[in-house]
Amino acid sequence: MKIFSPKSRQDFDQYFDLRWRILREPWQQPRGSEKDDLEDTSHHVMICDDAGQAIAVGRLHAATDSQGQIRYMAVASMHQGKGVGSMLLNALENIAREKKFSSILLHARESAVPFYLHHNYTQLEKSHVLYDSIQHFKMIKYL
Repeated sequence: MKIFSPKSRQDFDQYFDLRWRILREPWQQPRGSEKDDLEDTSHHVMICDDAGQAIAVGRLHAATDSQGQIRYMAVASMHQGKGVGSMLLNALENIAREKKFSSILLHARESAVPFYLHHNYTQLEKSHVLYDSIQHFKMIKYL
């Protein structure tokens, strides 16, 4: 496996494709819905398998001068539960530390809350409901 920040158009094509397939396609959302206006100012991380295929992606951006926010974490279904998400999260947290953020905020889908609790995030409160069906919870980790 290779963990890196995507640089080329091909890297980003794979990166956004995986993000869309995991986080948007199951809810019949169009391509493009996996992106927002913070892409160019964010830190992107992806993990590829030995064949060079993207198997995990995630993003960190500055929420404030001292706080980062992780968004759009996605791990290919066949790689879930194998430590890939933990590797991705660790890479994003290391970037946050390099940026001197004192904390990381995120909004986790209900199904992902146990994963983040396991990685020492604290659940703060219910957040938004995406597509009328996916409850999110605001979570934080102090670095």
